[in-house]
Amino acid sequence: MSLDTPQAEAHPERLTAHEARLRLEHERASRLEQLQAVEEAGAGAGEQVMSAQKDTIRRVLAEVEAAFARVQDGTYGSCRGCSRAIPVERLEILPYTSYCVPCQHAAG
Repeated sequence: MSLDTPQAEAHPERLTAHEARLRLEHERASRLEQLQAVEEAGAGAGEQVMSAQKDTIRRVLAEVEAAFARVQDGTYGSCRGCSRAIPVERLEILPYTSYCVPCQHAAG
């Protein structure tokens, strides 16, 4: 295939609210499954490791819920740092992100 061949389907500039909700629902379900798996691991895993995993999963779940709120209020897909549109490719990977890559790096 030639590199000059146009792609069959171009990426849209923004995700629709429906697409965003679907991605967020998938992300939430995945994180809830992870949390349940960590909790079921019980005594077999180190207490500190389990605690850190639970904290991370709960933090991501909170970010997912905040992203649902942004979909609802119409600000989903806009960077909280610079107010520009977050590239759709980034939202496909991290549907709950609220920053573009440069602003995420700046935020630390």
